[in-house]
Amino acid sequence: MRKKERAQVVLERLNDQYPETPVPLDHSDSFTLLIAVLLSAQCTDKKVNEVTPALFAAGPEPAAMAQLEEQEILEHIRQLGLAKTKAKNVRRLAQLLLERHDGEVPQSFEALEALPGVGHKTASVVMSQAFGVPAFPVDTHIHRLAQRWGLSNGDNVQRTERDLKDLFPREAWNRLHLQIIFYGREFCTARGCDGRICPMCRELYPNRRKPVITRKA
Repeated sequence: MRKKERAQVVLERLNDQYPETPVPLDHSDSFTLLIAVLLSAQCTDKKVNEVTPALFAAGPEPAAMAQLEEQEILEHIRQLGLAKTKAKNVRRLAQLLLERHDGEVPQSFEALEALPGVGHKTASVVMSQAFGVPAFPVDTHIHRLAQRWGLSNGDNVQRTERDLKDLFPREAWNRLHLQIIFYGREFCTARGCDGRICPMCRELYPNRRKPVITRKA
């Protein structure tokens, strides 16, 4: 099976499996989505969803968040990894939205990536899910599965993103990146599948004998 054929199988199976693709991070608007994605680095969406209700009650929009002391933000998110750095970034990000963007979340990759704590993946999630701009955010789940499914050589997340954008139609990107995440968490986990076990891996590579060694992002 060629790479394009594997991509078509992945697209068809995931559309059948996950016709609905809700964003797994709880949010109410582009600002709370931006903060939630920033907080999700090196921790689970579930844990982020546990701490953000109180944080967003205290700082539901940039003006209110900017008024919070860094220590107060830290108290809300202390359970998360890198909490001190994230607290600092959240407060400064809110301040910069007020200073540079009239309190609005900017709708460009360049402006988003200029904010503290916001990398390309975070910007891609916000652009795709808040503003509907085609993007293909690549996290560890997607990076791992792209290798297992033979969609990318997996040298780094930048290469994986380029490969996936080349393989799949632009109109599918925003939904597909979530579908891959959902599938990875449910069936093709880091320890639960080595590239030979889950239904997708078996269909794509029915004769695979050796496990796939995942290259780190």
